[in-house]
Amino acid sequence: MKPGYTGLKRLCFATGYSIKGLIAAWQNEAAIRQETALLIVGTLFAIMLPVTQIERILLIGSLVLLLITELLNSAIEAVVDRIGPEHHELSGRAKDIGSAAVFVCLFGTAALWITLLLPLVK
Repeated sequence: MKPGYTGLKRLCFATGYSIKGLIAAWQNEAAIRQETALLIVGTLFAIMLPVTQIERILLIGSLVLLLITELLNSAIEAVVDRIGPEHHELSGRAKDIGSAAVFVCLFGTAALWITLLLPLVK
């Protein structure tokens, strides 16, 4: 961000950088494309389900959180790859921990969906 920008000008620049990041993630990360598709399909499905508004928000929110976690993991991987191609224990650990964050979020999302959908299957 350019120094000295405040207010609306800063917000416009920040929005531009965010959109640039989303485009880069979409173009370079298959997992982002897959989880975006999951978010779209899951949102449409959640809208049609006979659940409370709070449950619907939780279902959709869990998918949004999964995409956010994947974006952060992808950012960590990009930074680690930028440092150098050689294997380093800390680089591997950073990538593994980022991947673990996605795994935990995916597990939590699945658990939430199963918990809320199970009573609907009778």
